[in-house]
Amino acid sequence: MGNVSYYSEEGLKKLKEELTHLEQVERPRVSQEIADARDKGDLSENAEYHAAKEEQSLLETKIAKLKNVVANARILDESQLDTSKVLIHSIVKIKNTANNMEFTYTLVADSESDIKNGKLSVNSPIGKGLLGNKVGDVAEIKVPNGIMKFEILEISR
Repeated sequence: MGNVSYYSEEGLKKLKEELTHLEQVERPRVSQEIADARDKGDLSENAEYHAAKEEQSLLETKIAKLKNVVANARILDESQLDTSKVLIHSIVKIKNTANNMEFTYTLVADSESDIKNGKLSVNSPIGKGLLGNKVGDVAEIKVPNGIMKFEILEISR
């Protein structure tokens, strides 16, 4: 059994759409490629057949993993969350104490992370380091380059 992950309604919907696409579009396409390659004769020296079988194997693995994620996904009722500390789906404004640069991130599940759009995974080093902190706290976060310090300026939903 996998770990429970919390998603926004939009994030879970995207996961389910991807799973449906893989099962209803990609799986039949790969099956057809295998059938087409099989029709070409000797399978022992048929590169197309072996490539299609490999693709099928990778696709089935991806589908199985995605099914597991969807099965263990829960929608988070954001109205019930405590805004006094940083939690998943918190919008947190932080300041790097070394250079005074300010950033605003929404902490999300791994599959929803998108750093360009300000969505930071709760399992990233910075995401993990921010969890549980309150406004005014300075989080000391171990990153590959050493320790970074971020002051929590604001927490919202």
